[in-house]
Amino acid sequence: MKQFSGTTPGNKHRGTTPELSFPKSKRLVTNRQFKAVLARNLRVSNGLLTLFVAENDCDYPRLGISVGSSFGSAVVRNRLKRLLREAFRQNQGQIPAGFDYLVMPRPSLRDGVEFEQVKASLLTLVNAAVGKLDKK
Repeated sequence: MKQFSGTTPGNKHRGTTPELSFPKSKRLVTNRQFKAVLARNLRVSNGLLTLFVAENDCDYPRLGISVGSSFGSAVVRNRLKRLLREAFRQNQGQIPAGFDYLVMPRPSLRDGVEFEQVKASLLTLVNAAVGKLDKK
């Protein structure tokens, strides 16, 4: 008997709709990509996160996350990255396309933060950063 894998011929993404997927093409992965965003030097911050933004040639937003080793063990750092990726993934429709976003958590994020706080913080910063770009 053949087991069902959760995918159908028309849907290659298991358990998610394609609009909410987060493939590698929507991530900043190379050192060159990270440096390009940092070189643009457009930064906004709040109590939890610092967000750097740069325009890209894609018609979708891309996310990069940088969590320094000062945040604790790999378990702690990876949890922060998972929270940030999930906040970005769930809100791709509200995040303006055509930009690269680099997120760096601030030290206050170490003190056990909830997903909703991270999501609200990320969306607030994205809107502030895009507003700053529009003024330039």
